Amino acid sequence: MTLAIIAALSLAAWVYLFTARGGFWNIQLPPPPAPAPARVVSVIIPARNEESVVRQAITSLRPMHVTLVDDHSSDRTAAIALDAGATVIQAGPLPAGWSGKIWAISEGLKHAGPIAPDYWLFTDADIVHGPGTVAELVARAEAEGLDLASLMVKLRCGSLAETLLIPAFVFFFFMLYPPAWVARRDRRTAAAAGGCILIRPNALERIGGIESIRGEIIDDCALARAVKRSGGRIWLGITGDTRSIRDYGTFAEIRGMISRTAFAQLRHSALLLLGTILGMAVIYLAPPLLIFTQNALAAFFGFAAWILMIIVYAPALRFYGRSVAWAPLLPLVALFYMAATLESAFSYWTGRGGHWKGRVQDAR
Repeated sequence: MTLAIIAALSLAAWVYLFTARGGFWNIQLPPPPAPAPARVVSVIIPARNEESVVRQAITSLRPMHVTLVDDHSSDRTAAIALDAGATVIQAGPLPAGWSGKIWAISEGLKHAGPIAPDYWLFTDADIVHGPGTVAELVARAEAEGLDLASLMVKLRCGSLAETLLIPAFVFFFFMLYPPAWVARRDRRTAAAAGGCILIRPNALERIGGIESIRGEIIDDCALARAVKRSGGRIWLGITGDTRSIRDYGTFAEIRGMISRTAFAQLRHSALLLLGTILGMAVIYLAPPLLIFTQNALAAFFGFAAWILMIIVYAPALRFYGRSVAWAPLLPLVALFYMAATLESAFSYWTGRGGHWKGRVQDAR
């Protein structure tokens, strides 16, 4: 009886995800907006030890004005950025209570403020923008009266680890933050993708400036949440033209990317952690395991849930140009993410935190 209940819960969860979660799984490019009048966009790139990627990122943004904030790099990031045409400034010492990225953006805003742009574009040093991506984002903001518009850029998906885990990263992100719900003013759901955020200066002022989220580790979603709470309109989409060129070629590198912020996403709550692990076990791990039980009803429900899982996950794989044959492996992928989440909690509780570019983040 217990197995049948677990199987029924798993199947019910996948029916809900398929039919009532804002269609998050139907990952496809949004239709292009109508062209809009030219607007001034000023770009701010926080960067720390990014000499291998920063030139391509800056070059892709021409002819916009780009301010690169060098966040105490120990390599040639600043020199390469200057040679590529960016205005380069050095971030001051990191104040207590600030995340490194938000402090760097704050420093960039202070320097570039006199430009008085129509929009700020916050992006990362590993993001190569498509020729028309920013113009289309501006056109969408103009047409829909958006205060913040963001795009989930296309991540690298070349190695075995990336092929197995990166489509799921986007899938899980949109499951947490369905874009259709993000855009609705009657829902509290708010999110942005930090690699490409377009924001109006007055929207930033309305929330109290970038310093209002100074201590946030998941800063992109915190920014979107603050803008939406202030009455602003936000939008989240996906793009195939703008991409990250950062290489997460190994399972260890992707595990580190996930574990840096996973427990912060759960608000450092042991109860939420337990619920998440149990929920993922029922939703992702149970369906294939139940097929091999002696309980015919549990096996049937488990098989039906696994089929729905494959159907729901397939669009993410197609977006990344990968075969749907990878879809049945989503339970193994979920197990990997569960382990990374547990590692994130353990690192927080033991005071080690997550590590990024030589800095410790999210430590107790």
